[in-house]
Amino acid sequence: MKPIKAVFLVACIFIAGCSTPYQAEGFSGGFDEVQLSPNMWRVSFHGNGYTGKEKATNLALLRSADLTLSNGFTHFTIVDSSKDVSYSTYTQPTTTNSTFTANTYGNSTYGSVNSMSYGGQTMNISKPSTSNTIVMFERGAESQTMLYDAEFICSSLGAKYEAQCGQKQ
Repeated sequence: MKPIKAVFLVACIFIAGCSTPYQAEGFSGGFDEVQLSPNMWRVSFHGNGYTGKEKATNLALLRSADLTLSNGFTHFTIVDSSKDVSYSTYTQPTTTNSTFTANTYGNSTYGSVNSMSYGGQTMNISKPSTSNTIVMFERGAESQTMLYDAEFICSSLGAKYEAQCGQKQ
C-alpha cells in the first residue's frame, strides 16, 4: 500500500471513530447558528454516527450559553426547540481470499482450495441533531420564566465536554 493511501486510511478511521466534539460545523458535525435579531439566535448542533442524542442536546445548550456570554448577555431562554435523528446504513464490501494447493503424483494432480470470506456486515448509523431558538437577556431580567444562567451552563457543560466557553467577541 502506498504511504499516502495508508495515511489517508488511518486519518479516516481516526475521524470516524470519534463522536462530534464542541466545534463549528465541519466534516464530522458540530454547531452552527443564525442571528435572528439583536438578542435572538437559532443554534443548531449536528452529531455524527458516534454522537449520542444527549450529547447533541447538551452541546446545543452549551453553544447557546457561549453565544449569550460572547454577546454581552447573562441569561437566555429557549423559545423553540426541535430534535431530529437521521438514519442511514452502510454495508461493508465482501472480500473472499482463496488459496489453492496442488500436488502431482505421476500423471495425476490433486488439489485443495481454502476460501475465507469477510465483510458484508450492515451497520445502522444514526446522526442526532438539536436546534434551539434562544432569546438572550441581561442580568435583572430574572423575572422571566425558564431563564438559563449562561455562565453556569458554560461552567458545568464546558467542564463535562472539555470546551472553552463564554469568550467575548
